Amino acid sequence: MNRSDFLKTSALAGASLITDPIEVRAFITRKAPQKYRTALVGAGWWGNNILRAALQAGESKLVAICDVDTRQLQKTGEEIAKLTSDKPKQYRDYREMLNTEKPEIVIVATPDHWHPLIAIAAMKVGAHVYVEKPISHTINEGKAMVKAARDTGKICQVGMHRRVSPHNVSGREFIQSGKLGKIGMARAFVHYAGGAGQPTPDSEAPAEIDWNMWCGPAPLHAYNKAMHPRSWRNFLDYANGTLGDWGIHWMDQILWVTEENHPRKVYSTGGRAIKQDNSDAPDHQVATFEFDKFTAVWEHRTFAGNNAEKTHPQQAVGVYFYGTEGTFHMGWLDGWTFYPADSKKPIIHQDAQLDKPDDQNIALLWRNFLDSIKSSKLPVCDIEIGQRSTNMALLGMLSLKLGRSVEWDGKQIQNDPEANKLLSRAYRGEWQYPV
Repeated sequence: MNRSDFLKTSALAGASLITDPIEVRAFITRKAPQKYRTALVGAGWWGNNILRAALQAGESKLVAICDVDTRQLQKTGEEIAKLTSDKPKQYRDYREMLNTEKPEIVIVATPDHWHPLIAIAAMKVGAHVYVEKPISHTINEGKAMVKAARDTGKICQVGMHRRVSPHNVSGREFIQSGKLGKIGMARAFVHYAGGAGQPTPDSEAPAEIDWNMWCGPAPLHAYNKAMHPRSWRNFLDYANGTLGDWGIHWMDQILWVTEENHPRKVYSTGGRAIKQDNSDAPDHQVATFEFDKFTAVWEHRTFAGNNAEKTHPQQAVGVYFYGTEGTFHMGWLDGWTFYPADSKKPIIHQDAQLDKPDDQNIALLWRNFLDSIKSSKLPVCDIEIGQRSTNMALLGMLSLKLGRSVEWDGKQIQNDPEANKLLSRAYRGEWQYPV
């Protein structure tokens, strides 16, 4: 019996258990899963990682890809041709794409400064949104995104895939079971090696890119190949440096594990002791977050590496949770490890379970996104959850810019008009700051 005959026979065997002829026909002629009209905005490296997971889930019909750089559109088109027979249209302006295609799902994987306007516009035309972290460049943009999701009733998932990664989930369960004891402190960190670098001269923007649109609501800088693609994360008009990029994952882990919503006080310091390139983000930074019951610390540097404290042969990243029973390290490629305070007790470890080729768990988060759309239940990293984690990173950067601490009540900075002005920023040209 070949595979086709086997499947038919199996179906009929199942149908024979159903006595109603109408139910038998319905069983045999079951419909394929619904496919949501899906569009991608931001066709770069990370956007392609998300899109790959969406297509492999088998519930998307890709109708459009949008990017201001036609080189990235072409590269993405070639990539998806290997994965699907869909023939998505290509757009350079997300507004035209939304109005023409009326997608049901929109993936927002642009640089950070574009996340709010595109996500809000997509929800307003009726699309569910998967938006990358951090959700916004400033804190009040995040408030507007939460409001748009609630006003429209659309699902908005944030790309914090560590909330579904198997070792992160089991690590959280281990801590919350009480085996770590009472937590008094958490320390999140990302350390990499690197040198001073060197300045790259500005140049004319390539003909393939609409540079004015790339800058969008943010300040218009001269084109520089050190900024696009990918390196924009260290230019503070478009992102928030290492804390806004990498740190938000670990800030989110701290909130998730401890079930806190926000710190009450934040102080950060740092600077550019080594870097001499075009970027303006700090090459080292320390931020302290005071909660009611514990203190959290963030630290990063982009020089020196961390061979003295390496948690994995290739990296030193993650969060240490310090409890009365020992130290718990929540990592990435290395999974998690518990080091008991009592040296006579054994160390406990669990390896990571990560998807290839990117060593993330985007597919699991996308599945949760689809389940949430079908059930109308909030996803595991709903926009409001993503907003809280984003806020931690943004408050750390805000304190660094001010040069002093700020007190935060979850909505605004208390008794500090100067600091509250930094919760928003002026938009450029035709673009209107979301409310």
